[in-house]
Amino acid sequence: MNWNEIDFFPVMGEKLSSETTVKLDFSPTNSDLESLDLSNTAAFDEYVTQQIENSGRKYGIGGYLEHRAIYRRSTVFATADADFRNIHLGVDIWTEAGAPVFVPIDGSIHSFQDNAGFGNYGATIILEHELEGEKLYSLYGHLFLSDLAGIEIGQEVKPGELLAHVGPFPENGDWPPHLHFQLIWDLMGNVGDFPGVCSQREVGEYQMICPDPNLILRSELL
Repeated sequence: MNWNEIDFFPVMGEKLSSETTVKLDFSPTNSDLESLDLSNTAAFDEYVTQQIENSGRKYGIGGYLEHRAIYRRSTVFATADADFRNIHLGVDIWTEAGAPVFVPIDGSIHSFQDNAGFGNYGATIILEHELEGEKLYSLYGHLFLSDLAGIEIGQEVKPGELLAHVGPFPENGDWPPHLHFQLIWDLMGNVGDFPGVCSQREVGEYQMICPDPNLILRSELL
């Protein structure tokens, strides 16, 4: 598939360029995270906001296959195998709550639900698309809960159509406001939800299932 020949509408309504966007680092190499109380969402939010404002940009971005230190804030990332999920499978776009999120390409609503709980997705929508005869799913997490009202499974969506909004904490899973954007070839039976983080031993498996979201986002920072 030649992704460059496909015209995608910007998910945030505008190009995520170096002029509008700064890359954020949430890996263990970021020493700021050692002194930050990640369980305190207000403090975490203040840190993220400062990083974006100090850059003079509108968005923060990053995360695909990033080894992250921020998941220690919630037990939702622990596994039954005494493992820990800390490899991010999507791209996060950090910005103000209420920022609009748009449909990038023709598709339909596959499923949606409120994945409630500290550290979870909160309101989530999954779209189903067909690209050159192949099914592709796009997941949008941490939305406004009200965005789930009035939508229906199977509902067609068009490029540039307003899909949802970046949700506020605590209803967004209690995170600093951001959109979790993820691409998925195989939902493996999941409905309204899909792992956004995997353990290091699972990276190879999930990398095959979840292609780089920047194939659609096309940000020069990623």
